[in-house]
Amino acid sequence: MKINIYFICTGNTCRSPMAEAILKAKNYENINVRSAGIYAYEGNGMSRNAEEILLQKDIFQSHQSSQFTKSDAQWADLILTMTAAHKEMVINLVEEAKHKTFTLKEYVAMGDGTDIHDPFGGNLQIYEQTYNQLNEAINKLEIKLKLEGKI
Repeated sequence: MKINIYFICTGNTCRSPMAEAILKAKNYENINVRSAGIYAYEGNGMSRNAEEILLQKDIFQSHQSSQFTKSDAQWADLILTMTAAHKEMVINLVEEAKHKTFTLKEYVAMGDGTDIHDPFGGNLQIYEQTYNQLNEAINKLEIKLKLEGKI
């Protein structure tokens, strides 16, 4: 059984593509991963600093930003947003996705708030902090999915 996981942020150039790349790098055959942005412009690349941090971690990816759509929400088994505001926007746009939409931190029970910090416009150190948050959350996601028998 495959599980389709969809990461959502604002512009799909920093947080959600980093999360997608981190999870894809774990090479699970039964996990399909995509990312999109609530306000994304189609076809933009990943931000330079996000790309640089991933390269430093030996995570290689190619990314083109995409806009969140109802059909993508229907494709997903699990929609993980970077902020509580993103979660609300997803649910407002696709109400039938409410049961499968969570903030990433909420879903993995990270007790330090619900939002992943937006590094947009920040320096490499800021992006590395965001990467560390995402990596910790995705490691917890991996454990949760294993416990649930999904991977």
